[in-house]
Amino acid sequence: MYEKLLEGAYDLHVHTGPDISSRKLDDFDYTERLKKIGMKGFVIKSHYFNTAERARLVKKIHPDFNPMGAIALNNSVGGINPTAVEMAAKDGAKLVWMPTFDAENEIQYMFNQTGYEELPPWAQVQFDRRKEGKTQSGITVLEEGKLKAEVHEVLKIVKENDLILATGHLSKKEIFAIVSAAKGQDIRKIVITHPTFSSIALSKEEQKELADSGAFLEICVGCITPAYGATWEDIYEEIRYIGVDKFILSSDLGQMNNPFPDEGLIEAVKNLSENGFTDSEIRKITVENTTFLAEA
Repeated sequence: MYEKLLEGAYDLHVHTGPDISSRKLDDFDYTERLKKIGMKGFVIKSHYFNTAERARLVKKIHPDFNPMGAIALNNSVGGINPTAVEMAAKDGAKLVWMPTFDAENEIQYMFNQTGYEELPPWAQVQFDRRKEGKTQSGITVLEEGKLKAEVHEVLKIVKENDLILATGHLSKKEIFAIVSAAKGQDIRKIVITHPTFSSIALSKEEQKELADSGAFLEICVGCITPAYGATWEDIYEEIRYIGVDKFILSSDLGQMNNPFPDEGLIEAVKNLSENGFTDSEIRKITVENTTFLAEA
């Protein structure tokens, strides 16, 4: 019944395998599951590597489907590394995440602030590395309150290749600086990565300000739990406050202890439908906005 609200949609943030952390399913498994419910594609997220070549392999086997690669600017690719972004784009990547688990903001939250009630797999990797005596080097996009020169170089590559720019696990201050600079370079496709996530915790007013600047706000199914900073009631309130035009729905699933990503998406649209959102509003979030980002 609810699958129809996902027909033609994209999942722009999913953790399929193979990857460093064990995953519930691989790229081919997820492709087959999404094709069964009429979705058009997904973005493969790894915190560690460029996934464009994985997407190309899936495309070879499923030419009628649209898998997409991406890169996250963590230490494993050299951090804020314009060359890595350029090569990813040449390889066919469609999305660039600013630093995620290696963001200084995330490192500070994990080790020096509140921390997580339940460790995400990538956080467990960080803790394991620390136990091995390996340096946890946090990455920031700012230097003396201004964006670093290499960040502007990355934004230029994003613009030239019409990539999707996602904010990762940056701090609020960094997010606003990135969005402002991206708009200044006429970057069309900006996503605020799970804005309610514990280490980010953007208020609905801050989210609206970013949406008014042209950014899309990402509802990540895997993050909607009090352990990660938000409940579904919080999400409903934020959508009603800001409006459906600037939201997208992603699974952010694939972890071993979570539902299959497509099951999470179906449950999400069920929750929205049963809490006052119309089919057209839901399809705006699931289909129209994700299609713009993936195809326009």
